[in-house]
Amino acid sequence: MTTAAPSVHARELSDAPDWWRQAVVYQVYPRSFADTNDDGLGDIPGITSRVPYLAELGVDAIWLSPFYPSALADGGYDVADYRDVDPRLGTLADMDELIAQLHAHGIRVVVDIVPNHTSNDHAWFQEALAAGRGSAARERYIFREGTGPYGSEPPTDWVSVFGGSGWERVADGQWYFHNFDVSQPDLNWSNPEVRADFVKTLRFWSDRGVDGFRIDVAHMLTKDLSEPLPSQAELDAMPIDGNHPLLDRDDVHEVYAEWRAVFNSYDPPRTAVAEAWVHPSRVPLYASAESLGQSFNFDLLEADFDARQFRTIVADNLALAATSGSSTTWVLSNHDVVRHATRYGLPDAERGDDGRPTLKHGNEWLLSGGQSPTLDAERGERRARAAALFVLGLPGSAYLYQGEELGLHEVAEIPDDQRQDPTFFRSRGIDQGRDGCRVPLPWSESGPAFGFGEGGAHLPQPDWFATYAVDLQDGDPASTLTLYRRALDLRHELQTDEQLAWVEAAGDEVVAFERPNGWTVVTNFGDQPAPLPAGEVLVSSRALDGDTLPGETTVWLRRA
Repeated sequence: MTTAAPSVHARELSDAPDWWRQAVVYQVYPRSFADTNDDGLGDIPGITSRVPYLAELGVDAIWLSPFYPSALADGGYDVADYRDVDPRLGTLADMDELIAQLHAHGIRVVVDIVPNHTSNDHAWFQEALAAGRGSAARERYIFREGTGPYGSEPPTDWVSVFGGSGWERVADGQWYFHNFDVSQPDLNWSNPEVRADFVKTLRFWSDRGVDGFRIDVAHMLTKDLSEPLPSQAELDAMPIDGNHPLLDRDDVHEVYAEWRAVFNSYDPPRTAVAEAWVHPSRVPLYASAESLGQSFNFDLLEADFDARQFRTIVADNLALAATSGSSTTWVLSNHDVVRHATRYGLPDAERGDDGRPTLKHGNEWLLSGGQSPTLDAERGERRARAAALFVLGLPGSAYLYQGEELGLHEVAEIPDDQRQDPTFFRSRGIDQGRDGCRVPLPWSESGPAFGFGEGGAHLPQPDWFATYAVDLQDGDPASTLTLYRRALDLRHELQTDEQLAWVEAAGDEVVAFERPNGWTVVTNFGDQPAPLPAGEVLVSSRALDGDTLPGETTVWLRRA
């Protein structure tokens, strides 16, 4: 293995056990980041080639979405082997080199673990199909006899997250359960062999230098499938309070307590963050030091660009973090949602009495091919810059999604015959799916696939990607890329602890808070100018004019 000398932007890798508490973590979707073998798919060497870019951006860690062998039925979340690299993306040696390069540049590595289900190509599932009824191999999964004449009907009417039945029949007549795509059979987490194998996987990657793990659908592993099985209507009516048959069960933390013992056996301890879509009161269970240690806060993914919503979300999630003893996380975009530059340029979501969105205009816009409702792209980017600067000023971890530092919008203009997301196909196009945020990045204004790779891109890139290219933004003081670099550099200087104090602001549309070191963050969520507080301007999401703070703008100030 050869490790190139760190760039001038490299920082020393911290050995502090709590490095993750205030880290900026950059999500890399490997197949859409950078391609070096010209097959149209991003790969591990492609990520390695861009480590200097990540170092200059100033992130503390990267989170790698799945890079394991996969048929790509669900963007790599259908895993055929948890302890290898998809040969289209590289080798284990390539992964070792990537980890070494990132560490040499002071960047930690978090990898995705997908424990709820495997791919139907996984050796275990193929063994289960061959072994037949009552076999130990089938006990690793959830197999049941059907109902109706000759067992021809599924065991229940349960619906998959991706649409359609949650059960699939195999050749000998039994049915297996899949919460997601038919190619993703759920594992049986009551089986000791399943639990032992995942411990082996966690140690495999930890021993190779991985610093932490993002746990996919962490709230869905354990299940109570005692007979008689409830109907879908009965499931929907049950409270999700720790005893639901399929979701957010208390006994899942028995699994994570075992994992925590594994993490703590390393120095520094390996970290974990839960993707757990649960009631807020349940989040501290996943974020506690006895369980995974941190949990995603997804509230901002569903929020409008609105002062009241942002302030409430921040206050609520800081309180939850205090309850668990963890730090909170802030997420504006990821691989599963419409990019926030686009969300903020569309009409606000329609909301029910509980404040939750009942209609998200992002999907309506995607269904129209980006024609309706009208996207105000400039406003969306302006708001996105302000929201990013607001979030990066908060205590806790900030998770960035690749391309948001370029101001990228969602891609709506993907022909149906080039879509890949199973959500699109299983919903018969009613849900356009997540392909629009997974389009390969534009690295250069011109050239094949805008610099992604000589062999094109596995999802079509629109012509307008040229205006967001890295080489066009690099060195431009007004670019979104420059804004992110400046903010992350300042954050490393200013972020000393996790304290936040709200300060009085001028009007209901302005939110302001003070951090240690006399650092104040002020955001004007309205569209009219507001008075600019006194202080030295450190960075602003938009050019300032005299002593006013423009609408839809965030500024960081140092108290005079």
